Amino acid sequence: MKLRRLALPILLAALCLHGAVAATPDDDELADLVRNPSIALYKAYAEFKMARYDSARRIWEALAERGVAESWFNLGILAEDGLGQPRDAAAALAAYEKGAAGGSAKAQYRLALIHLEGRLVPPDRALAQRWLERAAAAGYEDAAAQLAQLQAGAAADDYLAARLLESEGRATDAADIYRRLSDTGNLRARTRLAWLHEAGRGVPRNLERAATLFREAAEGGDAEAQFALAVMLETGAGLPRDEAAAREWLRRAALAGNAEAQEALRAREGR
Repeated sequence: MKLRRLALPILLAALCLHGAVAATPDDDELADLVRNPSIALYKAYAEFKMARYDSARRIWEALAERGVAESWFNLGILAEDGLGQPRDAAAALAAYEKGAAGGSAKAQYRLALIHLEGRLVPPDRALAQRWLERAAAAGYEDAAAQLAQLQAGAAADDYLAARLLESEGRATDAADIYRRLSDTGNLRARTRLAWLHEAGRGVPRNLERAATLFREAAEGGDAEAQFALAVMLETGAGLPRDEAAAREWLRRAALAGNAEAQEALRAREGR
């Protein structure tokens, strides 16, 4: 049976066994998988969660060749953080630029932070603002908040300051801020802290802790956390697999406006 014809839960059930994601796809499997970019992105995301970076990279590279902008953002993360490969700032910047030009709001926001703080390139406030405007127009909440602060000439609030610290490679300092904000009920900060625990950036890698934080933020209404929790429940990364719960959190994330969840649902429904 061709992978592209599988419904999303069935596809991921085939990819996962007792919480382990299937091995890196061969050329034929990869060619078949990327015919449906939404499902391919979902699988690559699941592989990334299981720290199978080579497999995730292979899928993202195949999608990038087909013009899927979000893949370039993900490839930039791998290069910048040295996940499954040596750190390569130049390759990361090039990947972000390709993703941003292709319409990835995440890549646009990442580029804005890079130009704002001038770590990989000379600081350029005007260029940072242009990328923020594009990401904000695409509905990226953090970009809209950062843009408002920039236009007002005010210092960034604590959350945005922590995002800047992340972009500077100071993940430990960022985690301290996220933890403090999370303790006061800031759901965006709790979700970011979960991401750090999942990747082991600035804090020990701890999938169980990441899952707990994602669930708390998801229950509070954070759409990004809802999507992340859905994938964890589908793959069994950090908590027991529960396909029914995964489908429900995916649906809730889509209703809350998460674009990745919406794409995953459309793929499952064959639209």
